[in-house]
Formats: sequence, C-alpha cells, structure tokens
Amino acid sequence: MSPPSRRTGRPRSVEADRAILGATRAALVELGWGKLTMGDVAARAGVAKTTLYRRWAGKNELVVDAVAAVFEEHLGSADCGSLRADIENVVVRFAELLELPETKTALMAVVAEATQDEALGARVRSAIVDRQKRLVLIGRERAQLRGELPREEDPGTAARNADLIFDVIAGSVVHRLLVSAEPVDTEWAQGFSTLLLHGLAAAALPGGGADTPPGSAPESGADGPAR
Repeated sequence: MSPPSRRTGRPRSVEADRAILGATRAALVELGWGKLTMGDVAARAGVAKTTLYRRWAGKNELVVDAVAAVFEEHLGSADCGSLRADIENVVVRFAELLELPETKTALMAVVAEATQDEALGARVRSAIVDRQKRLVLIGRERAQLRGELPREEDPGTAARNADLIFDVIAGSVVHRLLVSAEPVDTEWAQGFSTLLLHGLAAAALPGGGADTPPGSAPESGADGPAR
C-alpha cells in the first residue's frame, strides 16, 4: 500500500505574515475592533483577502495572533543575575509593552470579546497566556539553580505555583496600567518585587526592603527580630 500523498503548494511567507500582523495592529489602533475587517487588513498588508483566510478563519483569530506576535517580540527571559532583578526587569518590560498603542487597543478588545466567545478565550490562552508562562518557568528555574527558591518535588504543586506567579505579576501590571491608569516605573517595580518576594511586612519597612536578599528575613517585621 503506497503512503498517503502530502499536499504540496507554495510555502507560507514569513514576510507576508509579518506584514499582515502589523497591518492588523495598525488597523485596530485606527479603526477599533468594531470597524476592523479582513478586507481592510488585506489592503493595508498588500495581499489578497483570500491569503488571510488561508491562514486565519476570521478576525478573532487574526487579532489574537497579532497581539501574540507583539508579546513574542518585546518580552524575553534575560538573566539579570538575581530573582529580584529578573522580576523587576520583566515587570518594566511588560509595562512598556502594554503602553504601546497597538498593544493596549488590541489586548483590551480581545479580552472583552473573549468574555463572550469561548473559542476566542481558548485561543487567547494558547497563543498568548501559555506562551508567556514559559518566562515564569525559565525565571523560576534560574532562581532554583542559584539557590534563591526551593524546588517543588510534586509536579502538580510546581504547575500551580507557576500559574500563581504568572497571575500575580501579569494581573498586577495590567491593573496598574490599564485599570488604575498609574505608571509602572522602576520604583514601583522595586516595591512590587519586595512585596512578592518578602510579603506585606517587608514592603512596609523604610525603603521597601529593597536590599533584603531573596529567601532571607528582614531585620524586623514579619519574622520578628533577627537572631
């Protein structure tokens, strides 16, 4: 029995994909979600509308991938030498990403639509959330190798902790910028990292406990006097 034949055809163009996703973000900023159409994106990208539909079933999928591409381009897993520095770096970089007009417009539109569209919500989780969670896993692995964090022996516990860390960081930055409309600067990132690493008592100390090494207790506060 002969093996099944494989479909052949013109390979997918990386340049065309990049142009389409960029056109999608530009159209979102200018037109908003409601007025954005596949035809408008095709015209801006200089491709046929059929080219879009060969890649994406509709506007929802296209917009999610356009947002995901920005996240991939701007967020990374740079090793800054310590857990604190890694957290502060990713917080500031994430905030800078959310300040981009195309990201802010697209992300808020996608999140709003996803509350009414289960399939879109699933695509947001797979294309954006799950991909970005890997930064938490990479940063946690580095911290464990440095001895700054203990290793979780139970895989279920490790997965739940990774989800919790991601939700705390991403949720705090999104709320600070997009809901409270307050800046995320270096000072805020330092205070946030202190709170995340050492808790409320350490964050209340003069200077925010910025110099307290991860894993150690402050001189006074949550753990009582130093011994």
